[in-house]
Amino acid sequence: MEQKQDILSKLLSTKTSGLVTSINDLRDKEFSGHKLSAEERFALSNFDRYRINILNSQEDEVKFHNQYRKLQVIANLTDWHEFLKEDFSK
Repeated sequence: MEQKQDILSKLLSTKTSGLVTSINDLRDKEFSGHKLSAEERFALSNFDRYRINILNSQEDEVKFHNQYRKLQVIANLTDWHEFLKEDFSK
């Protein structure tokens, strides 16, 4: 659990220079009928697995909703390439 929280904190504190393509941008691309690359599908899968693990590990409703909001921010603002890293493929 602690490792998941460290990853979450790292993602929220990552600074970018300019626009990035996020997880939600990939979802929009897929829903628009565009075919995703294998890497893009892998990143989506890793994010979904990570999101479910984080949410399932919450002990009460308040913590769950707090983590849910953080995950929404990550899905909207974090470069999708972050989810290709080994930390998320477990």
